[in-house]
Amino acid sequence: MNYRHLVRTALLCCALFIGQASASIQPDNLFPRVKFVTDKGEMVVELNRMRAPITVDNFLTYVADGSYNNTLFHRVINDFVVQGGGFTTDWEELPTGESIFNESGNGLQNRFGTIAMARMSDPHSAKRQFYFNVKDNDTLNPSSRRWGYTVFGEVIENAELLWELMAVETDTHEATGYSDVPVEPLILRRIEILPAEQP
Repeated sequence: MNYRHLVRTALLCCALFIGQASASIQPDNLFPRVKFVTDKGEMVVELNRMRAPITVDNFLTYVADGSYNNTLFHRVINDFVVQGGGFTTDWEELPTGESIFNESGNGLQNRFGTIAMARMSDPHSAKRQFYFNVKDNDTLNPSSRRWGYTVFGEVIENAELLWELMAVETDTHEATGYSDVPVEPLILRRIEILPAEQP
């Protein structure tokens, strides 16, 4: 069995594992768009199902069930990333599905304005947390010796909002001990799935 066949098999298994809920979310739209509504403004993100089908379908499943609504951007590192999707505004950890296959080799780069999946050291450990790149982060891209972090879309309207999100004051969160936490809660009010664009 060659490498290409192994990868194809893994992709198929992961796609099946995500479940049928995501398949009903604009299944024929290779570039679905979502609107992020935050306390500091709104921005539109175009997802890339052509390059990252597993990751996009997984993300849209969480969007569709509303579980990103009224959550925190809990990790903000100036000139690096703005991360969210994991905690309620009361710092309760949000429920997660299964981990998904790492699609970081899809050719999309961790550049300013892109959205990517956060994960642990295990390359296939991404579940629901995401981050926005607020600079070109070449160290997060894959190389011949390591897996990278999967980029699955980019901001197409109001990318300037990322500068404002990045600029908030941060400190160590006393209750959890997490570092790089916004001093004033940075809240993601909701993510809306926008209608598919007509050809």
